[in-house]
Amino acid sequence: MQPMEIGRRMAQLGQKEDAQKAYTVALTKGELSPMERFEAASYIFFSQGNYKTAYTALVDLYNEGHFRQDIMHLLAQAFYQPNEEELRQRYAANCAALAAYPYCFRGDFPDFDQLPLRFFPFDDQGFLPYDPAEDCFGSYVNFNDPVIDRYFFKDLEKPILAQDVYSQYQLEYLNDTIRKSEWIGRENHIYLHYTDWGRFCAHLPCLDLAPLLAQEKFVFLIGDQVARYPIDFAAEYGIDYSQYPVRPIGVQEVNRLIWHTQLAAHNGGDFFNEIFYGHPNLMSYESLMFDNISEQIKQTRERFYKHTLGNMRIHQQLAAIKRPTEKDFLVAYFLTQPAMNQWLDPNSRIAPALFFQPHFGNIRYQLEVAEGDGYCALHSAEYEQIKRSPIFKGFKYIKTFTPIRRPTTSYAATVRFMAAQLGDPDDPLRIPDELTERVLNRSYLREPDDRLLKDSALVRFEDGKLNPKAIFPVLAAFLDIPYTESMTYCSSRLGLDPESLKGNARGFDPVTVYRTYDEYANDDERAFLEYFMRDIYQACGYDFYYYKGEPVDEAWVREKIGNFTTLNGYIIRSLRECYSGIRVNGTRLHTDEQEIARQMDALNQNRLRIAELLLKNPRFVTREGQPLRMIPVLQPDPALLEQPLYH
Repeated sequence: MQPMEIGRRMAQLGQKEDAQKAYTVALTKGELSPMERFEAASYIFFSQGNYKTAYTALVDLYNEGHFRQDIMHLLAQAFYQPNEEELRQRYAANCAALAAYPYCFRGDFPDFDQLPLRFFPFDDQGFLPYDPAEDCFGSYVNFNDPVIDRYFFKDLEKPILAQDVYSQYQLEYLNDTIRKSEWIGRENHIYLHYTDWGRFCAHLPCLDLAPLLAQEKFVFLIGDQVARYPIDFAAEYGIDYSQYPVRPIGVQEVNRLIWHTQLAAHNGGDFFNEIFYGHPNLMSYESLMFDNISEQIKQTRERFYKHTLGNMRIHQQLAAIKRPTEKDFLVAYFLTQPAMNQWLDPNSRIAPALFFQPHFGNIRYQLEVAEGDGYCALHSAEYEQIKRSPIFKGFKYIKTFTPIRRPTTSYAATVRFMAAQLGDPDDPLRIPDELTERVLNRSYLREPDDRLLKDSALVRFEDGKLNPKAIFPVLAAFLDIPYTESMTYCSSRLGLDPESLKGNARGFDPVTVYRTYDEYANDDERAFLEYFMRDIYQACGYDFYYYKGEPVDEAWVREKIGNFTTLNGYIIRSLRECYSGIRVNGTRLHTDEQEIARQMDALNQNRLRIAELLLKNPRFVTREGQPLRMIPVLQPDPALLEQPLYH
C-alpha cells in the first residue's frame, strides 16, 4: 500500500498517530495530486498533528492557486485572527513612538487594514508574510534570528547608512554597537534608509521600536530623503558634537563576541590570532587555556572586591553594575590589559568586539549509537563546557569562525608535536590514539539552533596562507569588522611575524601548507583519515591523496588498522616511557610489555568498532537527537586570488 492509502485506512480505523505518520510521509514524497495534498494536510491539521507540516503544505497549495478560499479561511481563523489584536497594538505603539520621534520625517501612517503586507504567525519565533496585492505568501521570516547577514561596518569614515533593515535583532545590534555622537565627539547617528514607506509601515506590527528610540541614535530616511545623509546637526539642530570629549570604552558597551573556535590541535589557530592581533576594533589577546581564563576572571573579581583592580575607571563602571556577571569581569580583564591601549581606536564609531579563543589541550568527541536506524550521536565534554559557560551566555551578539586545515596534515603535525616531547624521564607523556580522535572530531558540524554556532563559518588555513588578500576581506565582512591594515600581516606581543612555537613557520610562509610530515604519519593512516572524513574534504575542496577511491569494507578497514605502524610506534614508545617512569621505593619499574600489548589490542578493537559504525554512513545527531549539519565554508574572493586555490 502507498502512504496515502495507509493514511486513509488508519484514519478510518481511528489510529490517529499512525494516520498522521502515513500522511506526513505521503506529503514529503511529493507525488500527490493537489486534492490528495489538501486531504493529507487537512487531516494532520484537524487531528492536531504536526501543525507546521500541515501549515507549510497548505501555504504551498495556496501559492499554486489551489483551494484558495478554503485555505485562507482556515489559516486566517487558526493563525492570523487569534494574533491580530496583538499585531494591531504593536503597530499603534510603533506609529505613536515614531510620530513623536524627532528624526523620523514622515508621519502619514496608513490604517492597519490598508498595510501592503500581513504577517501570519507561523511559530513562536517567526511569520509568513502575505501580500494581498500579489495574493501569495512569502518565505518564513524570524525578526529575531540571531544572525548578522550584512556588512554594516565595512567603512567607518562616515556614519553608518543601512538600507531596509527589518530585523529586530539587527536593529538592536546597531543600537548596542554604534556609540553615541556625544561619546566620540562627532556626528555618529545610525541612518536607516527605507526605500518604500508602505513596506516599512507593514513591518511595524512585528517590530518593537520604542526601546530603540530612547537614546535618539537612529535617523529614519524614507525614499528620496536619503539625500539628506549625512545631516549637518550643527546647522539644522544647533548641536555641535565636536565640543564633547571622547568617552573611553565602557564595560557594558562590549556586547559582541567573536569566538575563534579550536577545531583541533595544530589547525592554524595561532596564525589566525596573529592576523587579528592589533585590530583597532577588537579587544584581542593570544590564545588562552580555558581554565586559565576562568582563573583570570576569578582574580579580576577578587581584585575588584578588594579595591585593587588598578584601574579606577573600570572599577567605578563595575561598581555601577548591580550584579556584575562573568562576562562583565572578562571584559574588565581585557580592558585593564595595558596592550589594549596600544591599538584600540578611542575615536571609533563602534564599540570593540571581544576576540576570544578559549583553548583546550585538545577537543575530543565520543561516538554513541543513537535511537533510530542510521543515527550516531556525537558528544564533546569540552564543547559542553563552552555551552554551559556563563561567559558565552553573557554576550548578546556572537560571531564564530573556525580555522580548518587539511586533516591529514593537521593530524601529522600533532603527532610531530607530541613525539618531540618524548624522552623526558621526569615527565613522561602518554600519546593518545590521535588518529581515532581525529576521525571522531566533527567540530565542523553544528545543530541548526545552536546559539554559539548559529552565525558561524569555517575558514581554510591554506587560503589564509596562500591567498590572504582574497580571504581575509571576506572574513572581515563575515565578522562585520573593517578590513584594516593590521589584517595584512602577522603580529603578536612579540612583534611582527612571531614564532608561535619553536620551529613553526612565521607569517605567511607557506611551508606548513605543503609539509606532509611523512615521518609522523604513513599512507595507510592518512588513507583511513581521508575516507572517514571525506565529508569535510568535499566541503572544503581538498583532494584525496592517499585514498584512491577503492571500495571500502571491513577487510579494507582491518588492513589499514593493521598498518598503523607509525602512530603505534610513538604510542608504544610513550607507554614504555610511562612505565619506566613509575617508581616504587625509589626504584623504577621494568616495562610491562604484556600490558602494553594488551592496551594496543584494546586500542585496535576500539578503532575497528568505530570504523564499523562509520561504515554504515550514519547521520550525526546530538545526544538530544538534533541533526548536525556542515558549517558553511567561507570562499575567497575569486577576483583577488593571488595563487590558484589549494586542493
